[in-house]
Amino acid sequence: MFAPRSVIAAAMFAAATAFAPATFADDSHGHGHDHGKMDHGDKAKPVMAGDLHISGYWTRAMLPGQKVGGGYLVITNNGSDHDRMVAISTPHTDRAEIHEMKMVDDVMKMRELEDGLHVPAGETVVLEPGGYHLMFMAVTTPFKEGDMVPVTLTFEKAGDVELMLPVMAAGTKKMDHGGHSH
Repeated sequence: MFAPRSVIAAAMFAAATAFAPATFADDSHGHGHDHGKMDHGDKAKPVMAGDLHISGYWTRAMLPGQKVGGGYLVITNNGSDHDRMVAISTPHTDRAEIHEMKMVDDVMKMRELEDGLHVPAGETVVLEPGGYHLMFMAVTTPFKEGDMVPVTLTFEKAGDVELMLPVMAAGTKKMDHGGHSH
């Protein structure tokens, strides 16, 4: 009997990201983290689409031969109507989906959100490692640190939103530089 596609993809994604090496480079400006090849000016700029405020978007570098990757971001709905992310696309693959990882009976499970990701009015939805995320499968060329990955998010009400996801180091847990002043 074959395992469902989502279980196989979850195992590949979890294995590739759980054991990805963290980057511990010299920090020349004294606040204890590595920026990789990115310059502070390259940080993902917030985007407005209708009532949606999209920020903190990024992806991780993939290991050689890795065929799956994840994308992460924060969506704040400042409006009085709910919205829903219904699709994602990128020229790097024909197979991009919206996924959720969660604990079910002490087992981490990943599944596609076939009805999309609900973005309630007046609330913020965070896509992050170990939770909701964008899933890129059968990627033709692994993402490399310092590159940018074009992604189009499609929302029911806000429509299409084009982003360029900065590619962070393979072991990056989150992009937020919160509270730094440079």
